[in-house]
Amino acid sequence: MAHRPLYRNPPANPHTTFLLLLLLPLLTPTLAAKNFIFFQPDEMRAESVGAYNNTFTKTPNFDKFANQGTRFNQAHTSHTVCSQSRVAFVTGWPTHVAGHRSLWSLLHSTEPNLFKYFKKYDYQVHWWGKNDMMADDSWNTSVTTAREMKGINNGPNTYNLEDPEYYSMLTDPTQGSVNQTQDYNNVFEAINFLKSYNSDTDDPFFIFLPLLNPHPPYSVPEPFYSLIDPETINPLRPTDNDGSHPDYHSLIRQYRNLTSLDDAFWKKLHAVYLGSIAFSDFLFGELMTALDDTGLADDTVVTVFSDHGDYAGDYGLVEKWPSGLEDVLTRVPLIIRAPGGVANNVHEEQVQLFDIVPTMLEFAGIEAQHIHFGVSLHDNVMKGEAGDPDRAVFAEGGYGTNEPRDFEGDSSNGGIPAIDTDYYPKVLQEQEHPLSVCRSIMVRTLSWKLIMRTDVTKEEHDGELYNLKDDPREITNLYYSDDADVQAMKATLKDKIFFWLFQTSDVTRWDEDDRNGENFPWPPENNQEL
Repeated sequence: MAHRPLYRNPPANPHTTFLLLLLLPLLTPTLAAKNFIFFQPDEMRAESVGAYNNTFTKTPNFDKFANQGTRFNQAHTSHTVCSQSRVAFVTGWPTHVAGHRSLWSLLHSTEPNLFKYFKKYDYQVHWWGKNDMMADDSWNTSVTTAREMKGINNGPNTYNLEDPEYYSMLTDPTQGSVNQTQDYNNVFEAINFLKSYNSDTDDPFFIFLPLLNPHPPYSVPEPFYSLIDPETINPLRPTDNDGSHPDYHSLIRQYRNLTSLDDAFWKKLHAVYLGSIAFSDFLFGELMTALDDTGLADDTVVTVFSDHGDYAGDYGLVEKWPSGLEDVLTRVPLIIRAPGGVANNVHEEQVQLFDIVPTMLEFAGIEAQHIHFGVSLHDNVMKGEAGDPDRAVFAEGGYGTNEPRDFEGDSSNGGIPAIDTDYYPKVLQEQEHPLSVCRSIMVRTLSWKLIMRTDVTKEEHDGELYNLKDDPREITNLYYSDDADVQAMKATLKDKIFFWLFQTSDVTRWDEDDRNGENFPWPPENNQEL
């Protein structure tokens, strides 16, 4: 069985090594776990999980799990699109650091990532589910097993092309039984692995389960499709009527033909979204039962989180938008349960999703060998220590008009899809209104949120400012308010953005160049040819 890493650089001195071996029984208990599991539903926002004070959703397994571990109530992603968010949460880098700001800028083998660390230290790294992160050359350096099982995913769209519901992404129930779905098959690959795992002889494991659900289309098999009564859900965030929200809101509704849909339809769409989350919760419950039955729960750190959220009918919108930074998109569940950790532990202080990088490394006793911007949450989980109540979190999105290849629908990445496909309106909007998906950046404190955008005019509502204490649902945009106190707050938040960009603008390489080598300094002695 492979060793568990305790030190970044193993000591070369044999006397030191002998002493540390004597101390090993005393040192080992400080490591909370041998194994790790990431359970990551796609596009699951925090406020749609029962543990996050939602009384009409049905997530008993997530809720039970939150009571057993630590729930971070204000965890925010770095980006609101799948690939960009995922690259950030495995590197500890905001997406601008290495240019990972588009769907076509994936992680390469030369770049650091969390899975790469664990494979280097002899963990079995098993990945069952979709890939929205790794370039082809990264698999061998980062993963032991990578597999996406076959299965059914979405129900049929039975609306006609001219119907206002057609591009809403709400379909009929997924045809077939629960155990025929792709997510079920991926999760049960992990369950079968747990049942066959021998903790005495096998290397420790790190399992990553990136689900497809509840990502749109809004569809899931029965009984989950009809599980949530639409009449029981809270009122959705209203459609912007005063014109103070960014223009992409109205453009999405226009391009997707959503403007005539009534409240009953939006409630049904949202209920199906919650049903898809309930399906993810069911699968998580099956996984946790297997972990308990195999006796591995006492030796495994389990983390539940999502890459970003979903509009799910709020503001009269569906899916997400690359430059959208509303809380329904940035605020995600983050729940960590570790052996010996504090139970029923809730943190209101803000954290970034990429904090999981130093957190998991600390749990494993691995010291980071690259510059990153995450903050370890280890002591929050194990000791119940409070976080920083003044910590601001940041997110970014969108593309510059000087980056045409990054826009969905560019000829370099497939062009505009067929008119009868779900993403036709979105891609067409990006191509015809590129300013509606311009670069954006967000700073959020516990009380205020500021969003700024490039390449647009005041008339296009480039900025957003919300008083989160008075307006937690982000309805009233104060960016253009004349109130002196509001303007002062906006200036303060702009300064935070400036200093954050300053601090995170770049990273130095860990593997420094040798300035004492044979051919340094230049030129070589006697100017000989190399």
